[in-house]
Amino acid sequence: MFAPLGVPAELAPGPGARAAIWRGAEVAWALLLGSPAAMVGALLLVIHLGLAVFGPALAPYHFAQFNILHTLETPSRDFLGGTDQFGRDQLSRVMWGARSTLLLATASTLLGVGLGVVVGMVGAFYRGFVDELLMRIMDALMALPALLLAMLLLTTVGANPVYVALGIGVVFMPRSARVVRGIALSLAAAEFIDAARARGERGLYIIFAEMLPNAWAPIIVELTIRFAYAILLATSLGFLGLGAQPPAPDWGLMINEALPFLAQAPWLAILPAAAISSSVVGANLLGDALSDLLALRRRGETL
Repeated sequence: MFAPLGVPAELAPGPGARAAIWRGAEVAWALLLGSPAAMVGALLLVIHLGLAVFGPALAPYHFAQFNILHTLETPSRDFLGGTDQFGRDQLSRVMWGARSTLLLATASTLLGVGLGVVVGMVGAFYRGFVDELLMRIMDALMALPALLLAMLLLTTVGANPVYVALGIGVVFMPRSARVVRGIALSLAAAEFIDAARARGERGLYIIFAEMLPNAWAPIIVELTIRFAYAILLATSLGFLGLGAQPPAPDWGLMINEALPFLAQAPWLAILPAAAISSSVVGANLLGDALSDLLALRRRGETL
């Protein structure tokens, strides 16, 4: 890396954000081409993303359309997913529900990991009292089970989708902060960070312009892993009645509504359960493949 004109090489800035992002894109593309698991995971996620974007337009019926003369019918040509106790087409409801479920999981993942990145980076950079205080707060939040903490927050503020995303984000924050802090501790001791300090750069600039761009790869891995957990947690809250409310086509809520009819109409639970499991499997496969690749790169074996 060349130093700017008039700046000694040892004081040159660290790798920039644009170069780090391009490297991350190249790594992701190489991974998709060389890992069958990553290909399957990416394909499953693309399918669910397509449902989230185009599902309402492709669905045969509106999610709330009643067909009273066709209640609890088995899958047929007219109702490909069968119908529920109100005659609503179950396949259409699953397709409509992809948007709300995945949007909620995405928002809560970005919020939780984003907060964790800030907490982890700040603690690792400033060390001392700041790091100790932040980590003890994170430990206190991690002491409670994730589902229990989310339920506690939602029973306090209500089951609004915004609060659901906020609750899941708070649950994810301490775990992401721990992961990011471990990465940031090694970055804080790097030579280009010492060079930035020598140039007189401010702490927040060093954190977000020097350290953060060089931590994108493990942060992306953390995002994919947390996304899978976010789907499970969001649908679990929906199943418990703390997420979306009827008649919303939430996958977890749909399984809850199917419980009284499982013996008579098992397809009511099979379709939303399959949607949940396939999206979680896709995110996990992609996250595991990214994690394996990152471990290989750290050991310097191969790309």
